[in-house]
Amino acid sequence: MVEFYGREIKSILIRSVNWIGDAILTTPAISVLRNNFHKAKISILAKPYVSEVFKENPDIDEIIPYEGLGSKKGFVLINELRKRRFDLAVLFQNAFEAALISFLSGIPVRLGYATDGRAFLLRPSIKIRPETKKKHHLDYYLDLLSEAGFNTERGPLVLNLKEGERMWAIDLLKKNGWNEDDRLVGINPGATYGKAKRWYPERFASLADRIIKEDVKVILFGGLKETAIVEEIKKKMVSRPIFVTGNTSVRELASLIERCSVFVSNDTGPMHMAAALKVPVVALFGSTDMNITGPIGEKHRVIWKKVECSPCFLRECPKDFRCMNLITVDEVVDAVTERLVV
Repeated sequence: MVEFYGREIKSILIRSVNWIGDAILTTPAISVLRNNFHKAKISILAKPYVSEVFKENPDIDEIIPYEGLGSKKGFVLINELRKRRFDLAVLFQNAFEAALISFLSGIPVRLGYATDGRAFLLRPSIKIRPETKKKHHLDYYLDLLSEAGFNTERGPLVLNLKEGERMWAIDLLKKNGWNEDDRLVGINPGATYGKAKRWYPERFASLADRIIKEDVKVILFGGLKETAIVEEIKKKMVSRPIFVTGNTSVRELASLIERCSVFVSNDTGPMHMAAALKVPVVALFGSTDMNITGPIGEKHRVIWKKVECSPCFLRECPKDFRCMNLITVDEVVDAVTERLVV
């Protein structure tokens, strides 16, 4: 396919979503664009933090950093995009701003969902079917393309690392007492959306101690905003874990996750990073819907308790946090152990 909406497509601009996990879930749809437009130049407009997951992606020719329209940089960006004369914009981000950027940039074909009052800026504008809203986010992005007439097939998640990044992770882990024949379990206790997505720190601590007793190394992950959570877990532990908190880039985080034999996580971006890196995931779900944002792949285990108020999608639990309270340390240990022997 070299034409779309009556135009020959030689260059494509993709407006990325703004979350790490969702960005990874768009990679199969990006592969669809590459498969439909083999010779087109594909550029992706993404916030610097998110753009890290697209590096080394063979379907992407160029990453353009995006820092918002509300500054002089925004006007410079619009002018630069106009000069590029893109033929097609694909808007995976649902915001009005994404459509406005593509319109002001003079991109003649602007494909996106008719969300956030932006339908009049799109060409074509795709209405969201009720069943699409219930699908996994990965399929939500694929459906945008299939509704527009593209040949779509659900391919794998894409997150590639360079050998130097892998060697950096191995070196760091060895400095912390890990050997390449050691089994390593990653624990990611944070979640950016709010406390309602987080299992209890004391249970993560108990989980880590029990795993370490089985001759397994444990590494605790966390961003800058999750330093307090990781510190609380460390204080409650009897054993000493490896911990990497706040001082790693997205690429460094990915290279460390790749060394894990199992990755335990709440519903958050690093969970999808692990899935993309083919690391078995034990995912703990409470306030969110595993059918919409669960890890992609066959080796994973989602632990979710069917209570009347879950999924609620709230940041804070207004009740007794029963969805997470019912997840026991024993069953998480069992789920991890099962994946260590696979």
